[in-house]
Amino acid sequence: MKISLFIPCYIDQFYPQVGLSVVRVFERLGHEVDFDAGLVCCGQPAFNAGYWPEAREVAGRVVERLSDQEVVVVPSGSCATMVKVFYRELFAGTKQEEIVNQIGLRTFEFSEFLVDKLKVTDLGSRFQGSATFHDGCHGLRELGVRTQPRALLQQVEGLTLIEMEDNTTCCGFGGLFAVKFPMISTAMGETKCGLAAKTGADYLISNDSSCLMHLEGLLKRSGSKMKALHLAEVLANFH
Repeated sequence: MKISLFIPCYIDQFYPQVGLSVVRVFERLGHEVDFDAGLVCCGQPAFNAGYWPEAREVAGRVVERLSDQEVVVVPSGSCATMVKVFYRELFAGTKQEEIVNQIGLRTFEFSEFLVDKLKVTDLGSRFQGSATFHDGCHGLRELGVRTQPRALLQQVEGLTLIEMEDNTTCCGFGGLFAVKFPMISTAMGETKCGLAAKTGADYLISNDSSCLMHLEGLLKRSGSKMKALHLAEVLANFH
């Protein structure tokens, strides 16, 4: 299968190792991977800020470039939700509405695609240590992605998964929310970090680097030794 990757701008700019890990995982499974470097942003910041014409301009380029792709995989619940869910709202009543709906059906979050479409949970991955998992809100609440990343992590040799007491709590990042309401965002993030710390885990893993960027900063500021990793980085460690 030819898999087209949509790499979010923050992964491209700050966490390129996540994108490379995704490629390693799919190539190990024997799939061809394609990446269009012209896809630089899904348009979500402008969309969330209420600048829909501007968001539509950015998103329109994404729609044009993804219109003929067989399947699109996004290593982010947030950006996958933008393409699968919010594009339908953004392009409702436009001439692009139908193709947007079709692209949404062919777009998947990374763990969702591995488990639900490829029917893969055991990649032969090995990672030593204990970890707890953070569910990003968009992936959890909009896409229903919860069991898939856990099914993958449970098959990683050497890894012990420890759940937080309340693993559905928001980390407080929310993109522009963190900019508009930094004190609230920080307080929410500190609560989440506290829940993660109580597990005693070595690592905080998520399928959203945007959430991890927020949480990792708070963990470092508090002096915590817990390290943040994207799911793909763990899975890409093979025997």
